[in-house]
Amino acid sequence: MPSKKSSSSASTRQNQSKCGCFSFRKLGFLAVILALLSSVVVYLEARLESFYIFTPDHLHDLSQRAVAAHGNDTRAVVKYIVGELNEKETSAHLNLDEEWVFNNAGGAMGAMYIIHASITEYLIIFGTAIGTEGHTGRHTADDYFHILQGTQLAYVPGEYEPEVYPQGSVHHLPRGQVKQYKMDGSCFALEYARGWIPPMLFFGYADTFSSTLDFPTLWATTRITGREMIGNLLKGKL
Repeated sequence: MPSKKSSSSASTRQNQSKCGCFSFRKLGFLAVILALLSSVVVYLEARLESFYIFTPDHLHDLSQRAVAAHGNDTRAVVKYIVGELNEKETSAHLNLDEEWVFNNAGGAMGAMYIIHASITEYLIIFGTAIGTEGHTGRHTADDYFHILQGTQLAYVPGEYEPEVYPQGSVHHLPRGQVKQYKMDGSCFALEYARGWIPPMLFFGYADTFSSTLDFPTLWATTRITGREMIGNLLKGKL
């Protein structure tokens, strides 16, 4: 008759074998999920252009016309821009309520009004009346900063002079690149990002947890961004 010790050892080996098989199945399942997600990302990446409803050239032209019409009356400039966009096919995807919230990211502080937010694009008015400076972030989207008022300065390592972007110009930060930037005094811009937007949110949230602890602003940003992204998804806009 087998001893209790032998039975216990056999049971332990069986349990270990079962755990090993279970862990292997889990790893296999995760590998399949990862492969499927990777395939989807690659597929969508090759077709990103088909998901965009805005173009940098049109937004640049629109910003210049708005500035030409209203000069340093930035409130009127913003109204001009949103008004024209609302007359086009993009109207169903716009947030027409000026819900301004603070934005702290990369050490810089300003405020933003989210005009559009979806998985592949966002369009906001960003700026400050007193100036700010910080890190642009290294993003998964191209960023176009159309200067509506004031001047933005930018710097990259190895240069000895700043890049200068005055009113009416556009600062293009290609996906994956990074700079130091400064909005010297009062400066507002129409900021357009195209690419993968959700990963950019981590940069926008980081300062809340590391410095400001401004959770009401974090909630407002999350509520508005989530509402617009989900609303656009329901309308078929990725």
